[in-house]
Amino acid sequence: MAEVIGVRFKNVGKVYYFDPDGNQLSKGDMVIVETARGVECGEIAMENREISDEGIVQPLKKLIRVATKEDLKKVAENRAKEKTAFDICLKKIAAHKLEMKLVDVEYTFDNSKILFYFTADGRVDFRELVKDLASVFRTRIELRQIGVRDEAKMLGGLGICGRPFCCSTFLGGFQPVSIKMAKEQGLSLNPVKISGTCGRLMCCLKYEQEAYLDLLRTTPVVNSIVMTPNGKGTVVDSNVLTGILQVHLDSSAPDAAPQSFKVAQVKLLKGGRISLDRKELEELKDLEKD
Repeated sequence: MAEVIGVRFKNVGKVYYFDPDGNQLSKGDMVIVETARGVECGEIAMENREISDEGIVQPLKKLIRVATKEDLKKVAENRAKEKTAFDICLKKIAAHKLEMKLVDVEYTFDNSKILFYFTADGRVDFRELVKDLASVFRTRIELRQIGVRDEAKMLGGLGICGRPFCCSTFLGGFQPVSIKMAKEQGLSLNPVKISGTCGRLMCCLKYEQEAYLDLLRTTPVVNSIVMTPNGKGTVVDSNVLTGILQVHLDSSAPDAAPQSFKVAQVKLLKGGRISLDRKELEELKDLEKD
């Protein structure tokens, strides 16, 4: 076991472990630590606690110091310089006629490096742009191509539900999301209805999936054969949240309307399967990309 603190460097970003070096810290405190890309200022997201050695990436770096007023002033100055750097980079991109969209600019705490985040449809040869920016800022320049999900997380906004993006409010990182999840949750496989503002599958499909899988264990799916109070039939529609099934009875005419039953009223005789055909997968595969 080892005592650690959790430090976050971006809003709703990943939490990294550090050795508190004997300091007792509170959530929200600002601290100075050494990272793989240099000295950085971050916020305490997890107070002192004991973590098993298996959950720690060694070597565990020690806290340098609690951030001082001078440190916080420097952070504020860096934020101001980032806005200027953003405008300069936009002009340089236009001058070099590069097909790329600048998303964000970030100064490291010690000003040893400036990171420019951008999106692009394909690979971009930005070597001349890097040289140009280096001659202006006189420091190390790094350009990072990011995906549309990362762009949405950085910029923020409102989702189709009317609430702020999950990725920019409480999701620390992205998890793989699949078309199968949308199918298992009974959603229409309409790209407009299952994709977020970023154009990829909605993140909520992932963190809601466990609840749906739990309900599916007790809810017959479409094409299941069940015994109802009115006789045997086939499930033609299933709502896992309400627990209501639409069942076409074997004794009914082929064009007769299905009858509604609660899950507790039926007995499963033969289970159906939730599956995607190749055509559906081919049409929606782009939504699964990062």
